[in-house]
Amino acid sequence: MKLPIKLISTDFDGTLHSDFEVPPVPVALQDLLARLQSGGVKWVVNTGRDLSGLLEGMARAGLTVQPDYIVAVERELYEHREDAYLPVTAWNHRCQQEHAVVFAQLRRDLPELTRWVHERFTATVYEDPYSPFCLLAGNNRDTDQVQEYLENYCRQVPHLAVVRNDVYLRFCHQSFNKGSALTEIARLVGVSRREVFAVGDHFNDLPMLNTECAAWLAAPANAMPEVRNTVNRQGGFVSSRPCGSGVLEALEKALKG
Repeated sequence: MKLPIKLISTDFDGTLHSDFEVPPVPVALQDLLARLQSGGVKWVVNTGRDLSGLLEGMARAGLTVQPDYIVAVERELYEHREDAYLPVTAWNHRCQQEHAVVFAQLRRDLPELTRWVHERFTATVYEDPYSPFCLLAGNNRDTDQVQEYLENYCRQVPHLAVVRNDVYLRFCHQSFNKGSALTEIARLVGVSRREVFAVGDHFNDLPMLNTECAAWLAAPANAMPEVRNTVNRQGGFVSSRPCGSGVLEALEKALKG
């Protein structure tokens, strides 16, 4: 039987995986992913974690299946080959170069941006290898206000954007996100968006929860209201079950056509 889906993109934390479930990833979901992979379907874990953090999380979860691709920090691509995750060099090099250019433009404004935040909120601002400006706020209400301020600032800097996950924010290049990374993987494996399934639960998943990237969209019951609304608005499926159980339900429904 010809399957309607040839590429599956799953967020990790809160979607595929839950710290509050035993096991963290349902066995039935792992079994289904393994069967689909044996039939030629490719699976990508599309996450905000860096590569080492994701690999640790996968190991702790005791996964019996391994994704064919990983999108790390919403932009870096890695392919599973020879029992290792190897970088997709051309994409990652371009990603690094273009981020360096856009970040160089905003560095002079970092002290003022940091001052603005600290005068108004209890928040931690820091630099990491992926962004010169990262922020952890105390609550979502504060994060909403900081996000609005930073997005207004982004209008002054070409190609600058903000990526958010709960109370965490960082600057990024607008052309590199979970959606563009998924589209690049689809190109590499030779599938159209009509054959792509994407599921996620939070703000940083929104770029891939778009019918321009994937025809099959889904969200688990625990997804943010904005995510559920986005999926519903595009004719996708919002599960009544949380996390991995919701992913399993959505995949089974999609595979039935």
